Amino acid sequence: MSKLGIIQSRGLGDICLALPIAKHFHDQGNEIIWPICQEFWTSFKDSVPWVKWVPIPTDADGDFFYSEPIKRLKSLKCKEHICLYQSLNIVPELSQVPWFQLQKFDECKYTNAGVPFIKKWTLDECITRSPEREQKLYDHVVKQPLYYVTHTEGSSYSTEPDLSAIPEDWQRITITDQETDCIFDWLKVIEGAQALIAIDSIIANMVDQLQLDIDKYWIPRSHIHLTPVLGSVWTILEPPEDSIAAQKIFRSS
Repeated sequence: MSKLGIIQSRGLGDICLALPIAKHFHDQGNEIIWPICQEFWTSFKDSVPWVKWVPIPTDADGDFFYSEPIKRLKSLKCKEHICLYQSLNIVPELSQVPWFQLQKFDECKYTNAGVPFIKKWTLDECITRSPEREQKLYDHVVKQPLYYVTHTEGSSYSTEPDLSAIPEDWQRITITDQETDCIFDWLKVIEGAQALIAIDSIIANMVDQLQLDIDKYWIPRSHIHLTPVLGSVWTILEPPEDSIAAQKIFRSS
């Protein structure tokens, strides 16, 4: 098998968006080697076993974006790689392609890789779910039959939407990173919910890519070019004026 490196070390939602790209090349007979920031490794190491994941530490200089992944790929004798970041200062040619200003960031990743964009919604073919872990989390957080799920805080944005229209007797389950170290463990909880309210982040990306058939509400947070293409039916909510957009030093797409 030929070794092919993927450079998209963060964030969690971007890695999820890029999984079908890697699967496309894996299905062609390539061994996929993918350096990612070590805090995301637990979400993917068992859920996506066909990738050789290489956890790397984050650093104040931002080497984890490109320089460190390149170093790791070279040490593993991986001579070819695809960079799936939309733009990086250290790789200016990424933003010099003619479609850079014409496509949303997720579409741009697929165009850069030469993979049909429709494959973005084949995430179900990319992941291995764990019924045992999903059931354990479900039993831990679900306390009554009628409940809804919210995901209102990401790595660089948080908000509290108006939930007054939801029946008061419904249980609210808030997705955090405290209950499990694998993001895919939340799938059974989400599938059983009466509704999902999610900001533009990993949970919304994952649910949309899997085309889950639930009542979904989506809260945008970015400029149009940094907003993903939605492939299923969502009700789009306007974010409150007092939403917090935290300025993160490592914010990138």
